[in-house]
Amino acid sequence: MTQPLTEMGRALSLPGSNPVLQAHPKLTFAKGGYTYTIETNAGHSTYTVSDGTRTISLPILWSFGAGAQTWVLQRGDQLYESLVSYYPAIHGLDITTGDERMTPNTLDAAMGRPMTQQNAKACFGCHTTGAISQDKLDFQSMKPGVGCEHCHLGANQHMADIFEGQEDSIPPDLSKLTSGHISDFCGQCHRTWELVVRSRWQGEATVRFQPYRLENSKCFNATDSRIGCIACHNPHQQVVRKASFYDAKCLACHSPSMHRASVPSANRSKSCPVAKSNCVSCHMPKVNMLGGHLTFTDHDIRIVKPGEPYPN
Repeated sequence: MTQPLTEMGRALSLPGSNPVLQAHPKLTFAKGGYTYTIETNAGHSTYTVSDGTRTISLPILWSFGAGAQTWVLQRGDQLYESLVSYYPAIHGLDITTGDERMTPNTLDAAMGRPMTQQNAKACFGCHTTGAISQDKLDFQSMKPGVGCEHCHLGANQHMADIFEGQEDSIPPDLSKLTSGHISDFCGQCHRTWELVVRSRWQGEATVRFQPYRLENSKCFNATDSRIGCIACHNPHQQVVRKASFYDAKCLACHSPSMHRASVPSANRSKSCPVAKSNCVSCHMPKVNMLGGHLTFTDHDIRIVKPGEPYPN
């Protein structure tokens, strides 16, 4: 079973099972007059921030992310998102994505961003399985990472049936959804086109919202299964990073053979006059964020022209 090993399957971890924290027993970072230290020992991790006079030290309860990581802290009854995060590209700490413009003027503010109830439900709801019960956070029922039941309601019953010998049990099937519906389904966590537009989010930060970017593509067709999220990505396996892997996906629409008279005109797409391989390296450019700490593939599929502004 490969899904638990994917980045989604490891979207949340506890300090005792966190390979990043275990591999880096002490991480330090300083900015704006504050010093941050994350120390891990015997399966426990501590997040400390100091202004040189006062110090706040809290246990790390949960880690969001399988590569880059942001931590959740608790002070009293209030949950906080850490103001610094770990980035594999630099093997170290820097300001958490989205908080770059924050200039904390107190030690409490430098510790992290308070999570509203809505924030917490959204974060845990997308990074775990079973965290939301009756519209409330339920840490007792929560399982780390995105598991079967997160996407396939009824999957737990399917597994129980299999263990009891009911081999004809059929799990919930998402493959029959249209590309538009799949985009909305994945967009519950990766952000839908509607949400991004309503929220008036613009600029390069939107590259993180793949369903929105994909639906901006000229070639997107909400009823064509060749252009949906799962046409290229198998959520049960780790994302493939090799550009050539996606050539067959692109050529399913853009192959010269699609121009035959026998192919319905609605299914025909122009073939690339430049190349027939490594399509995504040109038509889905990489976008660097935070000075290169994070790199995202832009899912707005297009002919990219040198020097053109980032399309919203």
